[in-house]
Amino acid sequence: MDLPLDAPWIHTLRFTLEVAATIAFALSGVIMAARKRLDAVGVCVVAFVAAFGGGTLRDLLLDQRPFFWIRHTEFVWGILALCIGAMLFMRQRHFQPTERAMLLPDAIGLGLFAAVGVDIATAVGMPPIISVMMGVTTGVFGGVLRDVLCNEVPQAFSDHRPYALCAFAGGWADVALRQVQAPDWAPLVACVLLTAGLRGLALWRNWELPAWRV
Repeated sequence: MDLPLDAPWIHTLRFTLEVAATIAFALSGVIMAARKRLDAVGVCVVAFVAAFGGGTLRDLLLDQRPFFWIRHTEFVWGILALCIGAMLFMRQRHFQPTERAMLLPDAIGLGLFAAVGVDIATAVGMPPIISVMMGVTTGVFGGVLRDVLCNEVPQAFSDHRPYALCAFAGGWADVALRQVQAPDWAPLVACVLLTAGLRGLALWRNWELPAWRV
């Protein structure tokens, strides 16, 4: 028999996914800040926003207080340690290889955050479409804020390679499995795999969404 949605192991799985996604997006923020030659405060702020922006907006919209990174202050200490370590050990020659290497963790982070967003919204009783949109928001919004702070058009909107669309598809896979009463772990895992897999495939095959031609 399946365990209830609020079983302790579900909370552990959700927390583990959120930790992994936070690290992936914080690294993307550090790399962006380094490329823009920001100072130490700028690096920390951009990394913080990239890691926590999507989850914070999700918690605001779902009226979840305190925010997830306030409940787990180890997230904040971890991001600060990551920023300090990056500033001490990363050099200019590392930026390009690291940026390319971050495409895979970024895709995985998108899937992880999307799964967490859908799961949390479902747990508080949101209808399916809202749960899916919370998954997209959690996965995408941190990167959007990161790019805006660094004076860039958000990559999620401008590089034409599917990004939010991958999270949207993964969210519906999550919802569909819940509707057929699949094992409690299956929706989370399906959302991660489908979202990250579609994003990775889009990067590998260089798929592009059509631009609006006026």
